[in-house]
Amino acid sequence: MPHHFRLFAPVAIASAAFIAVPSFASTVAGADILREWNLVVLGDLTSSSQVEGRTFVGGNLSGNSSNYNVKQVPASPTEQPGLTVVGDVNGAHKNLNNGSGAIIGGNVSSGFNLNGAPQTVKVGGSIQNTNQNQNTILSNLGTSDPQFVQDLKQQASQIVTSTNNLSYELSTLSTNSQFAIQGNKGVFTAQPDADGLAVFNISSADLDRIGEIQFNLNGADTAIVNVTGASINLNDNFLGGTNNLGESVIWNFPDAEKLNLSTAWGGSVLAPKAAASISNAIQGPAVFGSLIPVEVGGGARPVAATRHGVPPPYRSRA
Repeated sequence: MPHHFRLFAPVAIASAAFIAVPSFASTVAGADILREWNLVVLGDLTSSSQVEGRTFVGGNLSGNSSNYNVKQVPASPTEQPGLTVVGDVNGAHKNLNNGSGAIIGGNVSSGFNLNGAPQTVKVGGSIQNTNQNQNTILSNLGTSDPQFVQDLKQQASQIVTSTNNLSYELSTLSTNSQFAIQGNKGVFTAQPDADGLAVFNISSADLDRIGEIQFNLNGADTAIVNVTGASINLNDNFLGGTNNLGESVIWNFPDAEKLNLSTAWGGSVLAPKAAASISNAIQGPAVFGSLIPVEVGGGARPVAATRHGVPPPYRSRA
């Protein structure tokens, strides 16, 4: 069974400001990061699976063969490619699909399989094991244009700052909705405000006490679930499945340093400080400090993958 990060459809991004960068287009901030990218890893990503939409990696990308932009998703409003990696790309071949293209700050030793429409791949260093065919491959840009790598590092720094600020901002929202534990079940009953926002504040200990999750959104456009605690285990089952929760629920883990996910999870996951390990699906965009797959049965389980959805309407109060 494939495992997914579900993509929120990009929308017109009011906070995006275009900057003069010849290789990639713009700055994206706040909650719009969850719309622009399906997966954001602020540090290193080790992957052996697939991401349905766009991926941003602030460190190095390694691991077995993995797939990016596996669905024909709407074009990026800010001209982001299907895969952006600030560091190096190592390991087995990486598959870029649907003409998505890539921007890489370092070297590509793994090579790319470029599937679908002709793609543009821009690399700061060298690139190996990649057939050009009808594609445009530009390498050693860090030498010909040192600003190429500097701009990419600046983009990564802005994303780190913005995702941490967003996580902190969400964590300060006051509770307006009810969380109740009924035996082995945790029930989230939304009582949205006039803007359609429901806020829950719970602890990692609350999650550890339950094995099942039920959401009653009651018309809420966006539900924020703030979860305190440095070590997080996401191993609960969602009653009624995870369908559509990725369109309305943001799980925020502002204190998490370690996060382990073993069951299919409904909703976006925002954990910018966490070293995460994943062995099942996330139905929504995700932000982690670093990410590796969990070893299951002697092999690495897929890290990611998704279906197309719509973005939550939450906008920063700042």
